[in-house]
Amino acid sequence: MVAEADMRSTVQHATSGLGPTGVGLGLRWEFLEQVLQGPPIDVAFFEVSPENYMRRGGYYPAALEALKERYAFVTHGLTLSLGAADPPSASYLSELDAEITRLGSPWHSDHLCFSSAGSLVLHELLPLKHSRANATRVADRLRAVEDRLGVPMAVENISYYAHPGAPEMPETEFIRQVLDQSGCGLLLDVNNVYVNAQNHGFDARQFILDLPLERVVQLHVAGHSPSAWDPELMIDTHGAPVCDPVLDLLELAISHIGPVAVLLERDNAIPELPELLAEVSQLRARYSAGLERFQGLHAIPA
Repeated sequence: MVAEADMRSTVQHATSGLGPTGVGLGLRWEFLEQVLQGPPIDVAFFEVSPENYMRRGGYYPAALEALKERYAFVTHGLTLSLGAADPPSASYLSELDAEITRLGSPWHSDHLCFSSAGSLVLHELLPLKHSRANATRVADRLRAVEDRLGVPMAVENISYYAHPGAPEMPETEFIRQVLDQSGCGLLLDVNNVYVNAQNHGFDARQFILDLPLERVVQLHVAGHSPSAWDPELMIDTHGAPVCDPVLDLLELAISHIGPVAVLLERDNAIPELPELLAEVSQLRARYSAGLERFQGLHAIPA
């Protein structure tokens, strides 16, 4: 298994090097027409959730085809439910495969969680117990899905609000075991790290440094909000501007990872496109600062 995982890791990283770097934006229907009909906007790529376009005909697939001529796409899934007891259906994987192929994504990512129980779709990204059995099961699922889709897979750390049973290991070790056994990449969501750190009382910076950062192919950055019933509880809403501590974590991560794809996520209370692009510009400044630190750390002495 180790030899197979090492081989997959080598293939995955060689492929991810062909993907976009820099700061991109999640493509949302609220501003799709503006992007489609307006002049080119300054983003490195758009991230698309295939589930929002699968089984659709007419305007939306045609819009994506037109945008594909002007922008790079990366796909990010919502419903693979990698940690569920049952695997995704063959029909779902066929439709997902077709959409990823049509968009030309260099990799596909989804969440380290479960979001279904049998035929029941839960509409939540629910955490897994950090156990050796779960790490192996998710890794097996990732390898099978990667073989079916024909593109490298990456898995994202999630935000969560309760532990589903006493963990057998720290979350960073759980993530590492999943990656080591599957050979897949890591989509590091720095906002999820920050939200969890605030809610569960750990050091977000140390958490990031404890991850296998050499496996990161993409980063997510987003906003969060305090809970309406408990202001000390942070909720991962994707409905607010990115706060300075999360920007600090982005810069820290880039200073250790180097050039990768960084995505601004905004799913709720979506502002006008110029405001989103101003935030992209803010992220780009932090990205550049992180790259400067990375280059300084990896400079070859004269």
